[in-house]
Amino acid sequence: MSDPLRVLIVDDHPAFVEGLKILLTSAPTVEVIAAAQNGREAVDRAAELQPDVILMDLHMPAMNGIEATQLIVDTSPHIAVLVLTMLEDDDSVFSAMRAGARGYLLKGASRAEIVRAVAAVGDGEAIFGPGIAERVLGFFARGESVRAATGAFPQLTEREREILGLIAAGKDNSEIAQELYLSLKTVRNHVSNIFTKLQVAHRAQLIVMAREAGLGRGGDRPRPGGADRPTRAAPTVQPGASRQ
Repeated sequence: MSDPLRVLIVDDHPAFVEGLKILLTSAPTVEVIAAAQNGREAVDRAAELQPDVILMDLHMPAMNGIEATQLIVDTSPHIAVLVLTMLEDDDSVFSAMRAGARGYLLKGASRAEIVRAVAAVGDGEAIFGPGIAERVLGFFARGESVRAATGAFPQLTEREREILGLIAAGKDNSEIAQELYLSLKTVRNHVSNIFTKLQVAHRAQLIVMAREAGLGRGGDRPRPGGADRPTRAAPTVQPGASRQ
């Protein structure tokens, strides 16, 4: 039998840390070697103890989990960081991935799900809860569509091209705001900029232009009549935890 994975828990809630220790200690494949209460302490303990896996919360004092993950992965790339947090917004998910996290679970995941995720990231895999995995896959799917149209619309920003793709797929401003976790006002501002940069007079014209460039294919049917005029390398993904 192989040695258990040595795990460092990083979280600023003592009661949660104690519960997680009890939960993980019962698994023969996991050994909890220490805990840290903030990102700065996590960086120091990681350098000192060299754990196999770090269970990392994101919202903490002194230094947040994103910054801590970046520093730990930069200096010790063999340490696998598995985010375990309440945060499920796009910015948190993709910031953690860019920082080098190998997995992302929401608090509330079962013991079996957490233990399986620890084993997976310790073995070099990437693992995400099903809700998070769905979002990650959708992000990269949209990214392919956006990159396909980059040459056609070089005057647009990456976010504007992403929104243009959703317009071409038939999404209205409210649906786009919900999908991208933006305010409706922000989406409207982006759409206004797109109209101005592409010099189009109405949304139907914009949809035709975008679809001819390869955006929005396979999406919902466009709604040219009901829209307002503006006054909006992937890792291996395995579902691992239930959404909270």
